[in-house]
Amino acid sequence: MIVAVIRHVVLFELDPNHDPAELREVIAGLRGLNLPGTISYTIGEDLGLLRGTWSLAIVADFADAEAYRNYDEDPEHDRLRTRLAAMTAQAARVQFVC
Repeated sequence: MIVAVIRHVVLFELDPNHDPAELREVIAGLRGLNLPGTISYTIGEDLGLLRGTWSLAIVADFADAEAYRNYDEDPEHDRLRTRLAAMTAQAARVQFVC
């Protein structure tokens, strides 16, 4: 039996004037969410190995659409997302079955 998961990918272009200490706090908070139905959660800053890349990425796998929606609607996630949005110049998001 093949089990499909929901993969959530977000790319962020951070404002050049963002506070690195606050970004580290937000990243730590997002890594610590550990919500039901989360299979994997990876977040990290770009290493700067190539030109033209985004500043930060999140790749998260969820057991199903309900688990993704619970993550999306979680109050602590929303609080952290709001803090990150204040540091973000641009973001791109996609969710797909894998």
